[in-house]
This record gives sequence, structure tokens and C-alpha cells, in this order.
Amino acid sequence: MYERDVLAGNWRRPLKGTIPQVPAELDLVVEDAAGGFCGAVVACDKEAVTLEDRFGRRRVFPLEPAAFLLEGKVVTLVRPAAAPGGPRRSASGSLAVEGLRARVARESRIYVEGVHDAALVEKIWGHDLRVEGVVVEYLEGVDHLPAIVGEFGPAPGRRLGVLVDHLVDGSKESRIAALVSSPHVLVAGHPFVDVWQAVKPSVLGIAAWPSVPRGVPWKEGVISALGWKLEPADAWRRILGAVKTYADLEPELLAPVEELIDFVTAPGADD
Repeated sequence: MYERDVLAGNWRRPLKGTIPQVPAELDLVVEDAAGGFCGAVVACDKEAVTLEDRFGRRRVFPLEPAAFLLEGKVVTLVRPAAAPGGPRRSASGSLAVEGLRARVARESRIYVEGVHDAALVEKIWGHDLRVEGVVVEYLEGVDHLPAIVGEFGPAPGRRLGVLVDHLVDGSKESRIAALVSSPHVLVAGHPFVDVWQAVKPSVLGIAAWPSVPRGVPWKEGVISALGWKLEPADAWRRILGAVKTYADLEPELLAPVEELIDFVTAPGADD
């Protein structure tokens, strides 16, 4: 997997000054160089960092002298810097509400296609959604969207916003969306085959998202083309971990999500 043995030589002693230091930001995926435990950062204090693997197992490691592998390179983790003074902004760019207590959930909802869509929306807009009391749920696809809308029962005080992948002219998704006509439902979408593509390639250090031949599962095709030795779940954790703010996402996703939030929180939408 690596060009050379990253543990060769005396890598424990010269940690400071020779091995890069990386802030232990939440969702950063690293591997313990000594023991091989691989996981995402879920907590960090001045002395230790906690990693969680894809099975939900957690381990705590001291920040020093532990060494970790980040994309095949040995690094040490340090506690992230404290946020600078002044008004704090959320990941979506809105002013953060300090001491937030989540509002009681509205009857209105936002539906997204899958768990990855939900995780990305939560990471960027989660603060805003809790301020507004909006719950996001995922559908596992939109093939049965008209029936799902009917079951939801949209009404003047019970709006529904739906975020759809690959909502372009002539697509299957566009034909399904056209079957929904309630004035209390807004179907908005982005042009990407999968929400992974809504993350700017530069954020991941790649020139562009690769094209995947027809008949090849999209996620697996992308992973293979990029040369990642990862399962789709681990690849997604790498992608999501690289996203910090709205600036890391393509405008084609930002606009519909903001539109949906505005729709379900407009004055009178919860009356």
C-alpha cells in the first residue's frame, strides 16, 4: 500500500521538527502507526485523541509520542487551535448561535436520498437546522417519492423539502420529481450522480472526479480510478473528513439546500 516501510528506522525519537504536525480535527481519518488501528477523530483534548473505527470501536491515544499515518505519511497529531475571537460562524457561513438549545422540531421536514447526503447536510448546515428546528431524514432513493410524499401528508403548516441527486433534464429522477405537484412540497436537486461529487476535487487533492463507465457501480468505480485501497464506507469517511465549511462544496449543492431550508422555515410554513 505504501512505497516504503513507513515504520522503518527510528521514527519514534525525532518526532518534533521532522514529522509534520496535523490538527486532530473531527472526522480526520488516521491510522495508529504502531498498532494499525484506523479510525476517525471523535474527540481531542490537550493530552489525548480518541479514534473510532468503522465498527464503532474507540481507542484513546496520547498526542505524544504517538505517531499516526495520514494517507501513507507519518504525522503527529496536535490539538486543534482555538477559534479566534469575534462572532463565530457555523460551517454554512451563518452566524453561530452561542449556547444553542435546539428548537422543538417543526412538523415540516427535509428529505434527502441517502445516508451520505444526510451526513453532509448535517456537517455543513447542522447548526442552522437545529436553530430552526428542522429535521433531516433520508429515503434510500427516490423511486417511490410520490407515495412517500402522500404518506407524509403535506399541508400549509407541514411543508416538505426533498433534495434529489442527479436532477437534470431527461433523467429518471427528473421524471419522478415531476409527479409531485403539491404546493407544500419543494423538490430541488443537484446535477451530480452522487453527492460525493458535490465535494470540490481540490479538497481531496485530486484534479477531478473520475468518469465511471456505464455498468460499473459508481462509488466502486471512483475508488478504483483514484487508486484508493478502501471500502466505500471508509472512502466516504475520508471525503467527509476533508470537508470543513460550505466553501469546500460545489455551488450546485449549496443553492438547493439553502432553498429547501428557506422553503420549510418561511413565515407561515409552520402555522
